[in-house]
Amino acid sequence: MQDLPHRYNVSASAQAEGNIVLTAENLPQLVSAPPAQFGGPGDQWSPEDLLVASVADCFILTFRAVARASKLDWNTLEASAEGVLERVERVTRFTAFTVSATLTVPAGTDVDKAQRLLEKSEAGCLITNSLSAETHLETNIIVAT
Repeated sequence: MQDLPHRYNVSASAQAEGNIVLTAENLPQLVSAPPAQFGGPGDQWSPEDLLVASVADCFILTFRAVARASKLDWNTLEASAEGVLERVERVTRFTAFTVSATLTVPAGTDVDKAQRLLEKSEAGCLITNSLSAETHLETNIIVAT
């Protein structure tokens, strides 16, 4: 791992109507749109989908690292995540995330150790640990001529 802090830069661009294009250096472009729940088409990734996907993805990546460090052999890990979006005190926000994980391990594996490592991975996921982080907004407004 590289020394901290790490910086991640993503750009989003859009016109008044239509999809949003997400780009980052050396990565394939993603197309985003509002989810069906917000009147969008429901056929593109949305910010809400991407956030919940990040929870599931981070959980698996964290488990890989934890299992490797703990010398746990495993075959497959499937994780699904559900995020609950609610209105709380006039603010729409995610109030809960649930990760459902199915881990397949070889015969003879210490199941209690595997369970502890799954729990350690859930507790160590940097995405879920960051969800209540302070945010900062920097703006630049360009008036088209």
